[in-house]
Amino acid sequence: MDVQETGTGNFFAELNGQPFCSLLRRKTSLSPWIAVLAAVPLWIASIPVVSAETIRVALQQQAESITLTSLHGLLITSNGDERLSAGHSVSISVSANSGGLMIDGRQVRSDRAELRGRNGEVALNGVTLPGRVIVKRQTNGMLVVNELDLEEYVKGVVPAEMNPAWHPEALKVQAIAARTYALYQMRQVGKKDFDILSSTKDQVYQGRSSNAAVLRAVEQTRNLILTYGELPIFAAYHSTAAGPTEDAMYVWSSVDVPYLKGVECPFDMNSPHYQWRTDVSLSLLEGRLREEGFPVGVIATIDPMSYTRSGRVAQLRILHSDGELFLRGEDLRRTVGYVTLASTMFDFELTGLRIQFTGRGAGHGVGLCQWGAKELAERGYSAETILHYYYPGTEIRTLTSLPR
Repeated sequence: MDVQETGTGNFFAELNGQPFCSLLRRKTSLSPWIAVLAAVPLWIASIPVVSAETIRVALQQQAESITLTSLHGLLITSNGDERLSAGHSVSISVSANSGGLMIDGRQVRSDRAELRGRNGEVALNGVTLPGRVIVKRQTNGMLVVNELDLEEYVKGVVPAEMNPAWHPEALKVQAIAARTYALYQMRQVGKKDFDILSSTKDQVYQGRSSNAAVLRAVEQTRNLILTYGELPIFAAYHSTAAGPTEDAMYVWSSVDVPYLKGVECPFDMNSPHYQWRTDVSLSLLEGRLREEGFPVGVIATIDPMSYTRSGRVAQLRILHSDGELFLRGEDLRRTVGYVTLASTMFDFELTGLRIQFTGRGAGHGVGLCQWGAKELAERGYSAETILHYYYPGTEIRTLTSLPR
C-alpha cells in the first residue's frame, strides 16, 4: 500500500519441473484463467546502485512538543544558521509558541527548523530515524517530518507491515509494493509539506530497521517498482482477503483501474483473521454515526441492500426514529473502527441492543493479500509471480527507467 521488464505475457513459471498453471489447478482447484501469469527472474544482479529519491514522511501532526536525541550531537538549522550542539548523548526539546519555535529552551524566530544527527541519524521517542527531521509550526502545534532516502524508508516499512520472519519472497513482495505505493504518493499533487503519513492511513513506518532478512529483501529489490502504462501503480494491499480480492472502485469510487480488479484468493486460510466475530452496541453505533455527520436517531433495524462482486457488503439501510439512512459498507467500517470491524465481508443480526457481526478477512480487500503472498511464497512461487497475480497487467521496472 514496487531491470528487467517482466509483464504478464504467455509465460509460465516452472517450480520443480511443473508449470505454474498446473500447480495452481492441483493445489487450489482454481479455474484455468487464473494461471495465465508471467514469472521471470528479477534482474537483481544488474540493478544499478543509484541514489534513490527522497521521501518526506509525516511522523506527527499537531504535536505539542518533541524530544530528539543523538549520541554524536545534533546539527540544527533554522533561519539559515547552523549550530552543532555540544557534547555526546545530546537531547533537545522542540516546542512551538506564538513567536515561532522553542529549541532547547531558546526562542527561534522561525516557524521551521531542520535537525539531523552528526552521524546521520536521530532518535524521536526511542525510534531511530535516518536522514533529517523537519519541524514546522502550524496553527495547532507542530508538523514533524522525517526526510530520508526512499530505500531507507522502505526498510522501515517492511517489518511494520509484514512479519519479518516470513518467507524471503514474501518480504520481497512487500518491499516492492511498499516502494511502489510510496512513489505513487510522492507523485501526487497537493501535498506540499510531506508526501506520506507514517500510519495505516498510508503505510506504517517505524524508522530504521536492523532486521537482516528485511534489509536483504529491500536490497535485492532495490529500485524495483510496479508500473502500469509507465507509471507507478496505486499498490494497495491488505492483510487477509478470505475469498476473492475486491475491485478498488467499491472501496474508493474514484479508483477504477485494470490492475486493481478482484482475483481469486484461496491462499490465506491460515490467517488468524480469516474468521472473526464481534459485538457492537447500538448506542455506540448511533453516537459514532452522529460524530461522523450522519443524521441518525434511535436505530430500529439494519439491513444489507447490496453486495460487491467479491461478496462484501456494499450498502446498508438503517431505519431509525428520524427516518432512514443508506450507508456504504466501508463507511460503516470506518465509523465503527477498522480494528473492531476488520472487513466488510460480514453477516450480522440485531440481538437486543447489540449488533452481532460474523465476518471474514481483514482490511479493504484490494490488491495484494499479504497472507496469500505468504502462502504462495512458501509453495515456491517468486515475488514477481505473486505480484503479477495480485496486480494483473502490471510490469516490474526500475525506478530510474520511468519517465520524469
